[in-house]
Amino acid sequence: MTDLTAPHFTDADKAREYLEALRWPNGVTCPHCGAVGEHYQLQGKAHRPGLWKCKDCREQFSVTVGTVFESSKVALNKWLLAVHLMCASKKGISAHQVHRMLGVTYKTAWFMCHRIREAMKDENGGLLGGNGGAVEVDETYWGTSKPKGKTARGYAHKMKVVSLVERDGKKRSFRVANVDAKTLRPILKSQLSDKARLMTDEASAYTKVGREFAEHGVVVHSAKEYARGDVTTNTVESSFALLKRGLTGTFHKVSEAHLQRYATEFDFRWNHRAKMGYTDDMRAEALLGQVGGKRLTYKGPHSQEATHL
Repeated sequence: MTDLTAPHFTDADKAREYLEALRWPNGVTCPHCGAVGEHYQLQGKAHRPGLWKCKDCREQFSVTVGTVFESSKVALNKWLLAVHLMCASKKGISAHQVHRMLGVTYKTAWFMCHRIREAMKDENGGLLGGNGGAVEVDETYWGTSKPKGKTARGYAHKMKVVSLVERDGKKRSFRVANVDAKTLRPILKSQLSDKARLMTDEASAYTKVGREFAEHGVVVHSAKEYARGDVTTNTVESSFALLKRGLTGTFHKVSEAHLQRYATEFDFRWNHRAKMGYTDDMRAEALLGQVGGKRLTYKGPHSQEATHL
């Protein structure tokens, strides 16, 4: 179990040193020009701790420049604690809980959580199923609200998420406006290798595009078929169960504007789960390794996350 009283969670300077060691394992790196080497640290009362000057481009920088932490007035140790809490919470942690644990305002905690979700984006992966492996694809629906004056029947009024799960590999989720062939084909073609063995249910949206992959295995749920040999969508459906428990039990309400970020958060934890060899600490370190180049300055409408737990 992680010690939440560790120095990098309680002291801003220790947090900076911890992040420097993670982000600059091969030496201090200038975020402006990319130079690695003998940059020099600015000392004295006129300079804040951890401020460096590049020996090449002469620009000043710190370890948070170019990251989701840049320009934040929140102490870095509180940021690292928030990162750990989000990485260690299997069903997610609400902004209200972060607000109480970190001693920041709810508005600040909400924005911190969304910045961290921005860092959770998987931007380094190749095509799924490239080795001829099975990739399960399915869609799920979220929300219960209905258009004014209409009866809430079917799924047309609900928010929609389609997920692609590579067996013993990564998961990628996408919020979509419609669940049809026109919408799903571009996603599958951009995310899956043509060598992939596609696994879906009998939905007609997958019929035509399924022919463009090495194999298209179909389970007929309407006939109560859930597995036929290794043809199944049980893995992706299990991932939906975890997502739904988090959305229902932790966040309660999530607006369509922010649903993609919440799905991305659950994808990140799935891709760095214990089965893949990750501990909570390793998961947090993996996230801190990809905080660079992902600024989030959006300050739009307030989240619809509920104001209670």
